Amino acid sequence: MIENYDSVDVFVGVDVGKGEHHAVALNKAGKVVFDNALPNNESKVRAVLQKLKHHGTVLVVVDQPATIGALPIAVAQAEGVLVGYLPGLAMRRIADLHAGEAKTDARDAAIIAQAARTLPHASRSIQLADESVAELSMLCGFDDDILGQMTATSNRIRGLLTQIHPALERVVGPHLDHPAMLDLLQHYPSPAAMKTAGTKRMATRLLKLAPRMGRRLAEDITQALSEQTVVVVGTNAVATVLPRLAEQLAALRRQRAEIAVVVEKLVEAHPLSSVLTSMPGVASGPQQGFSPKLPANTSSLPDTLPPTQVWLP
Repeated sequence: MIENYDSVDVFVGVDVGKGEHHAVALNKAGKVVFDNALPNNESKVRAVLQKLKHHGTVLVVVDQPATIGALPIAVAQAEGVLVGYLPGLAMRRIADLHAGEAKTDARDAAIIAQAARTLPHASRSIQLADESVAELSMLCGFDDDILGQMTATSNRIRGLLTQIHPALERVVGPHLDHPAMLDLLQHYPSPAAMKTAGTKRMATRLLKLAPRMGRRLAEDITQALSEQTVVVVGTNAVATVLPRLAEQLAALRRQRAEIAVVVEKLVEAHPLSSVLTSMPGVASGPQQGFSPKLPANTSSLPDTLPPTQVWLP
């Protein structure tokens, strides 16, 4: 429900678009006072709103409050205009009650304006944006993108290793989430390079980032290399591609870890942080009354733990 709805004199429905929006404004009697395309430009939107404010209190209702609808909402808030949005399901149901099947921007904007005027309970109020919530939404979306790229890159590496040396993939593949293995692939990107380096040099390299399991990994790699003597066609090309893929995956892991730190700080700074993290299944780390149980033999733990994940409602 829109606050101060009874004081509204002009109801503006905006069908948002990437290049331009379409706005329809109705007064309390339902008379059209504005019906035109509206460029997705601050000065144009501001000029129209200032003109409509001469008719009294203005309410702007959009069909998308985020992405392409963010600018008109921000301009309306800056102009001191009431803002709201019409949820998609409500929009579809109301549209079904109007004559005609053609879907046009002008028709949709008129439907939104009419709904804002006659169905106040259908619209949702939009308060001044919570900066931290907006930032969290953007960062979590970016984190999802990074995770997708990491999965694709990891699968590509495993696919290439399976093609040229299945035994080696069975050792290397399960540890691609470890920075030590990615570092090894960047320096020894082919079976031949690993054989030349030998167990001792590979172990020395791995121990820098995997002090507990580096030596074991080096021995497992050496054993896997001994299980295949033939060189599969395409191995030389894989040796060129593999270190670049390993470098990309390592960079993506670093980016995700950096984003996780920023997200955690934002969550901790939010006023509702203590409320959210007190809920079962929602946490950004060990909270009050919660202590993770670790195995008695800590040597079985991985050398590095994944970055903290923050779950938001």
